[in-house]
Amino acid sequence: MKNLFALAVALCGVACSYAREPVDWVNPEIGNISHLLVPTYPTVSRPNGMMRFNPPQSTPTDDRVDGFRLFVASHRAPGLFRLQPWSGAPDALKDRWISTWDQPHARPYRYDLWLDTFHTKVDVVPGEKAALMAIAFERPETHALVFSPVAKSGTAVFAEGALKMTDLTRDVTVHLHAEFEPAPLRTETRDGRLALYFPEAAGTVKMRFAVSYLSSEQARANLRAELKDFDLERLVSAGRAAWNEKLSLIDVEGGSDAERTVFYTSLYRCFERMVDVTEGSCYRGWDGQAHELPAGRRRYTDDWIWDTFRAHHPLMALLQPKEEGEKLVSYVEMANETAEKWLPTFPSVGGDAHCMNGLHSVAPFIDAWRKGIRNFDLAAAYRVGAHTMRTATKTPWLRGPKNELDACYDAKGWFPALHEGEKETVPGVKDWEKRQTVAVTQAASYDAWCLAETAKELGDAAGEAEFRPQSMNYRKLWKADTQFFHPKDKDGKWIEPFDYKFSGGIGSRAYYDENNAWTYIWDVQHDIPGLIALFGGANRMTRKLDAMFNEPLGCRRFLWPSMQPDSSAMMGQFSMGNEPSFHIPYLYVHAGVPRKTQKLIRKILTCWFRNDLMGVPGDEDGGGMCAFVVFSMMGFYPMTPGLPQYTWGSPVFTKVTIRQQNGRSFVIDAPQASADAKYVKGLSLDGKTVDVTAPLLHADVLRGARVHMEMSNR
Repeated sequence: MKNLFALAVALCGVACSYAREPVDWVNPEIGNISHLLVPTYPTVSRPNGMMRFNPPQSTPTDDRVDGFRLFVASHRAPGLFRLQPWSGAPDALKDRWISTWDQPHARPYRYDLWLDTFHTKVDVVPGEKAALMAIAFERPETHALVFSPVAKSGTAVFAEGALKMTDLTRDVTVHLHAEFEPAPLRTETRDGRLALYFPEAAGTVKMRFAVSYLSSEQARANLRAELKDFDLERLVSAGRAAWNEKLSLIDVEGGSDAERTVFYTSLYRCFERMVDVTEGSCYRGWDGQAHELPAGRRRYTDDWIWDTFRAHHPLMALLQPKEEGEKLVSYVEMANETAEKWLPTFPSVGGDAHCMNGLHSVAPFIDAWRKGIRNFDLAAAYRVGAHTMRTATKTPWLRGPKNELDACYDAKGWFPALHEGEKETVPGVKDWEKRQTVAVTQAASYDAWCLAETAKELGDAAGEAEFRPQSMNYRKLWKADTQFFHPKDKDGKWIEPFDYKFSGGIGSRAYYDENNAWTYIWDVQHDIPGLIALFGGANRMTRKLDAMFNEPLGCRRFLWPSMQPDSSAMMGQFSMGNEPSFHIPYLYVHAGVPRKTQKLIRKILTCWFRNDLMGVPGDEDGGGMCAFVVFSMMGFYPMTPGLPQYTWGSPVFTKVTIRQQNGRSFVIDAPQASADAKYVKGLSLDGKTVDVTAPLLHADVLRGARVHMEMSNR
């Protein structure tokens, strides 16, 4: 009887744990401590919401904070509008504010923290453009909230019963409007700080506030439209509901609690960007003007396309096709709001940060179109994309017209490299980022393929004839005797001598980008059959893949980060912590050995994506890396953005259901799936047997097909 009771209790515990809502599985602290690069933050927001809040501590290991920033304008940007809660003797406010902290609690929709120094608890809950904050003072002393803009040109005043502030992000003025309950007793301005004093007996002071990129009046209007009172718990409920709506788009069964936590946390990260910056029916354009939007449409910005085109945009095209189309319309609008009419690569609220290399913003257009998304103008997208490719330089991190490096590329088909020790002569090449010649050539080849495919969809034979040959330029850097893509100088001579692990300086940036030559063997996502042909067959490509995963670092482990600081989570020469590696494990399927992909994906997920503070192995980049996790845990991956198909992997869960906007559900059943049963022994689609090396078509997903996978440990 005792054993039966214990079994009943255990089964009840399992049932109760799985009765959680999706948002309850999210752990925003996963990855908050970095292996090497910038970690994740326990960001608090609504899905794709403009109002974002990051806690005041940079990492969980920090001991002290210098105040809260009330608003984060873009991913990983410094926060704006500094708030410093203060409690103590009246004459002590002149001292420099700093506090130790404890007891942080992060949820996607709420964050609270205890400030030891001031015996004060701070609780913040965001809405879309507004937020509520409760500051609980626990000592009967003089209480104050001290505000100061981060930018020197910012302002802070208290007038007409409200706090009005301005701050600056990328030369764009941000306006804040805040109101308080109870109202402050008095105000004081000192050393550029505005202090609002509250009664000693106040206990908890509540602040409701909103931001705007348009005006102080619009900030007040945003507050009025969203928050009618100071009810914190009602806003918490609305935030939970908003997150559950998005996270419920994918339902998973089976798997461990840790795996569910990793999955839903990764999905939560994917809804940070792009950011909806619509205010009422308007938005602030890159031309600095207020633009009226058609009824029902939203304006989006804040994207790092080098990171997100690979898996994040394809995931949003799958889960939110309407919103993905609006994001693509926003890209075209952003291009047309600039003098040059160039597509951005790293768009923010104020303009194009233009980082990394490539024009990968052309990829989501053809990818979305071929997946049936039609609420954007493909021809307009093609015009700005083709114009950008024809007139803007390919030089990394440089937004400007073509230069002599582009002249070489246009004439010969490769971006020219310098020999080791040769000094840079071209203005605009960054000292740190360098030319990245192989990476640029490969990126331009893929981008040209995207434009050629877009022209094909539009029936533009001349455009396709222009860009199709450029998509094959990657072949001009293939060195058959070494089986690497190898840099050439402007005269077509190989750069010699050459070390495929370490040549090119820090991050191999003279020739590659953030990764060495081993990663860039595989950066040919648009022409995998062509890559196999370069190797001389699938067997030879498989051997090269095997070699990469077993190739030693070539130096002492402690030296690696000083030479390859962006290549983290190493498995041989494979870097899971950096974006160009994401598709590589799936290449085994295309080489005819899917079991190797299945084993490798599970090993990667187990080793590098865990439910702990170091559970993200590199730059997550606002959904870029976590979209890889979401796809891989479901059991398929978008190998080539621009082709409406996916490559099979190994599902972690026994059942995955994707609820689509068209009302249909796509289901993957894998009842035997487990940590050991990772191999796909049999695959059927709507009862029809399918070879696991055949692609999953997006059309089958859209119509709500049902996939059955028979899993095995052998």
